[in-house]
Amino acid sequence: MSSADAPVVSIITPAHNSERFLPETIRSVLAQTFANWEMIIVDDASTDSTPQIARRFVQEDRRVRVVRLESPAGAGGARNAGMDAARGRFLAFLDSDDLWLPQKLAMQVEVMLATGVPFTYAGYRMIDENGAIVGRPIRAPQSMSYRRLLKNTAIGCLTVMLDREVCGETRMPALRRHEDLVMWYALLKRGVVARGIAQDLARYRIVRGSRSRNKLATAAHMWKVYRDVEKLSLADALWCFAHYSWHAYWKNRA
Repeated sequence: MSSADAPVVSIITPAHNSERFLPETIRSVLAQTFANWEMIIVDDASTDSTPQIARRFVQEDRRVRVVRLESPAGAGGARNAGMDAARGRFLAFLDSDDLWLPQKLAMQVEVMLATGVPFTYAGYRMIDENGAIVGRPIRAPQSMSYRRLLKNTAIGCLTVMLDREVCGETRMPALRRHEDLVMWYALLKRGVVARGIAQDLARYRIVRGSRSRNKLATAAHMWKVYRDVEKLSLADALWCFAHYSWHAYWKNRA
């Protein structure tokens, strides 16, 4: 493939036993008004019909690609495999049960090319398993620093776009939770500028029984991130955790 034919945006979609929602997720990408993309579905050793669903869409649209992992790597490891296979200048992330609105890619690419900002994120809404909107809109702060993100996890992975020409190669750590958040921390600590787009551009699906719905386990892991990964002092970790808990309460309140 020549550079002129290379996709501008590489969309990374980890998928483990995702047969229930994966078709709708892929269709939300196919519906994008911006057409110069590739979607890399990383089949994380699925045992259901995920591989067959993915291959069906590959046959329908050559922009869809599949990377198969023979043993489970988790969300972070699967995203890393997708980033390794990516050919686009920009990286975007979409989990296999979430959705994008049609103008999502077009708006972010336009903003990033016009401003030179290498890291953008946007607002989004939560939906239930049937696709009905629940809870409050998650608004994107105009800008985000490392210190601010420590206190407010306002960057939704499903809305992030990174310019690899500026951000360089990056990886998600081997964590059971918050692997995306820790990668944002690393980028911000390196001086990468992050800007929010106010518009609502995505839908985050709440699935019963998923990792993210176990709030106590998520909060406990966040504390470990503060202390063991980010190496915050006890006082600093307590201060950040108090703010994180407050923002998380309002974000998840229906």
